[in-house]
Amino acid sequence: MKQPLAIFALMTLPIAAFAQDDGAFTLPDLPYATDALEPMISQEIMELHHGEHHQSYVDNLNDAISAGDAPSGLLIEELVANAGSYPDSIRNNAGGHWNHTFFWATMAPADEAGEMSDEFATAITAVYGSEEDFRTAFEEAGADQFGSGWVWLIVNEQNELEITTTPNQDNPLMDIAEVNGTPVLGNDVWEHAYYLAYENRRGEYLESWWDVVNWDEVSKRYLAALTD
Repeated sequence: MKQPLAIFALMTLPIAAFAQDDGAFTLPDLPYATDALEPMISQEIMELHHGEHHQSYVDNLNDAISAGDAPSGLLIEELVANAGSYPDSIRNNAGGHWNHTFFWATMAPADEAGEMSDEFATAITAVYGSEEDFRTAFEEAGADQFGSGWVWLIVNEQNELEITTTPNQDNPLMDIAEVNGTPVLGNDVWEHAYYLAYENRRGEYLESWWDVVNWDEVSKRYLAALTD
């Protein structure tokens, strides 16, 4: 039997990524120092994005659960997968927590980012023609996302790679997503992710971001998404 997409996506993250402390969700540590992604992402942006924005999603999610907006004790992937069954306080904050935890693991210092695996590179070429054409399509999708949101590369329900976008803190694992699939790569196009350095130049941010994509991690996620 095919398990929920969120379960497979969770398997590609560190075991403690969504750990709860005494029933409450907690902010995961970054897998690198806050200045490790400079100059592409500054220490100031990382400290605000991780320590302030991500922390607020964790705090607000815990508050919403305490208020009875969702049952306590559920795993984050259960909250995300069934986002349409809960109020926006759960949908937005569970999504924000899941998306950002996934995002941090997507990146690495430029000299530690590795390369696409042969299997992943072959899949990219099969769908997009070349890595360059894939990057162009991904950047265009991210630039075209209206307002706040995310751009994703997913393994869709046909086991094929597909680029898609979601608004706000939604993601392709949610039952309310227009396109469902297992994310293997994602970039945050909310202004708080880039505005301090790139101002309103989202396209420049998307183009520069490739310098810190952790291709070793992305390749592992791709293989994990195919295990169903």
